[in-house]
Amino acid sequence: MHFELIDLAISVCLLLGAVLYTSVGHAGASIYIAIMTLFNIPSAVIKPTALVMNIFIASLTSWRFIRKGFFDFKVLLPIAIGAIPFAFLGGFINAPSHIYKSIVGIILLISAISLVTNLSNKIDKKLKKPPFILAMIIGALIGFLAGLTGTGGGIFLSPLILFLGWSTTKTTSGITALFILINSSFGLLGNYSSVQNLPDQLPLFIVATLIGALIGTTLGIKFYTANTIKKTLALVLVIAGFKLLLT
Repeated sequence: MHFELIDLAISVCLLLGAVLYTSVGHAGASIYIAIMTLFNIPSAVIKPTALVMNIFIASLTSWRFIRKGFFDFKVLLPIAIGAIPFAFLGGFINAPSHIYKSIVGIILLISAISLVTNLSNKIDKKLKKPPFILAMIIGALIGFLAGLTGTGGGIFLSPLILFLGWSTTKTTSGITALFILINSSFGLLGNYSSVQNLPDQLPLFIVATLIGALIGTTLGIKFYTANTIKKTLALVLVIAGFKLLLT
């Protein structure tokens, strides 16, 4: 298989994006989409490629966080039940994106600001069990947005879990990682016809992001404190928010 120099440049960027995103339990679809857009990869190729990479990266990321005990099935279950059918539906729809991108981008930027201000002082304190129905509704909304945007939904889920007090910071990373795996899988199923547009460079991209995920998850599990994770997550949300607003 022959690769161009541009493919190697894209792979390096994807690797760095994976390091940043997986350190907080995300798979990185939003940054992969931004990178591929900057390198003028055709739009028909971007969404399925990002979802396939998400499935690989979220599998590794969730396994590493869960194996270390950073996971809570009781929080994930109702969210996943709500998300699965709507991730499939969102993946099936190819709708005009400028309106929802603007709204979601602004929400992500507000979440990022909240994570680095006094509003975040309540995180990791007074944890409570999520109401099942409310968690299902949130899962449905995030699942639909994830399928629609070609992301795994982690950029929407993790700040919500933290601010609602449903989980600690590191445990949220594990919950988010498995949620992304589920969402990405059903989002790709909903847009299954798009897999015919997967690029020849995909194996190279997957290897690059897996290397990045190994580095990122090691940082998140072994070295990051809760405060570092909040700041890193805020950076991730800023990048994702501006990406949605500017594309």
